[in-house]
Amino acid sequence: MIATFTIMTSPGWTSADLPPQHGRIVVVTGANSGIGLPTAQALAAAGAHVVLAVRDVARGEAAAESITGDCEVRQIDLADLASVRAFAESWRGELDVLINNAGVMRTPERRTADGFELQIGTNHLGHFALTNLLLPHLTDRVVTVASGAHRGGSISLDDLNWQRRKYRPWSAYQQSKLANLLFTLELQRRLSAAGSDVRAIAAHPGYAATNLQFRSERRLEDRMMKVMNRLFAQTDEAGARPTLFAASQDFPGASYVGPGGLLQRGYPALVGRTAAASDVEMAKRLWMVSEDLTGVKFPLDSVR
Repeated sequence: MIATFTIMTSPGWTSADLPPQHGRIVVVTGANSGIGLPTAQALAAAGAHVVLAVRDVARGEAAAESITGDCEVRQIDLADLASVRAFAESWRGELDVLINNAGVMRTPERRTADGFELQIGTNHLGHFALTNLLLPHLTDRVVTVASGAHRGGSISLDDLNWQRRKYRPWSAYQQSKLANLLFTLELQRRLSAAGSDVRAIAAHPGYAATNLQFRSERRLEDRMMKVMNRLFAQTDEAGARPTLFAASQDFPGASYVGPGGLLQRGYPALVGRTAAASDVEMAKRLWMVSEDLTGVKFPLDSVR
C-alpha cells in the first residue's frame, strides 16, 4: 500500500512523531545493530511489519526480542550476490519500503564473495542488486543510508574495486558513500522515466555512536574513535531519526535527509550534498558499471 504523509517542518522531530505505519511492510538491512536496530524498533512500534534483513540470523533473532511489534528475521549477506538473489527470489507480495541501511566502514582490504572490494561491494553493489531485484514488489520508496563522508569521496569508475590503486580504507568508504547518493539520483531518474510512483530517497545519520566505527582492526584508531564518540557523537537512536524521517514523510524523489544542526548532530531536515553527489552524468555511468559488475539490471520499462 502507498501512504501519503505531510512533511514535518517543526523542530524537534523524533521517532515519537513517526506517523502510524499499520499495514505497511518494511525491510531494513543490517537491522540487528547500529542505527538499523532503533530504526526497526521505531517502525514496528508504529505498527509496521518489519523484516530484519541480516547476515547473522542468531544476532537478528536476539535483536528481534528487543522489538515491540510485528517483525521477522530473514538472512541476507550483502557481500554475496547469491545471497542477495536468494533473498529477493523468496519475496512474495508487496513491499512498501526498502531501507538500505547495512554497511561496513574503514575495513582492512578484503573482498566479497564475488571479488568486489568489501566496502563498495557491501555498501553500494549489494544494495544496488537488492533494490533492483525487489523493485517489482515495491510500492512506496527506497531509502538508502549514505554519510556525510561522501563529501571527501570520488568515484574511480575504472578501478571501483581498488585492484590497481593502493588501498586506503577511509577513501574506499568515502567512495562507497558517494556511490550511495549517485545511486539514489539515478534510481529516481529511472523511476520517473518509467512512470513509477516509487521514490528514491537518501538519508545520513550524522555522527552517531555505533559499532560501525570499530572495524579498522587498528587498535589505536579504534581507541581514538571511542574517545571521539564519547565527546561528539549522538546516540544511535538520534542517528536513526533521519532514516525514519525519510521513510515516512512526503518528500520528492532524490531528496537527502540528515541532521539539521552543526557537527552532524540534531533533528532531521533536508540537507545539501556536494556537486560530485549531484553529478547526473556520473550517476548514469556508475549505474552502468554497477549493472555490469552485478549482472542485475533495472527491471521496469527500459530506460537509458
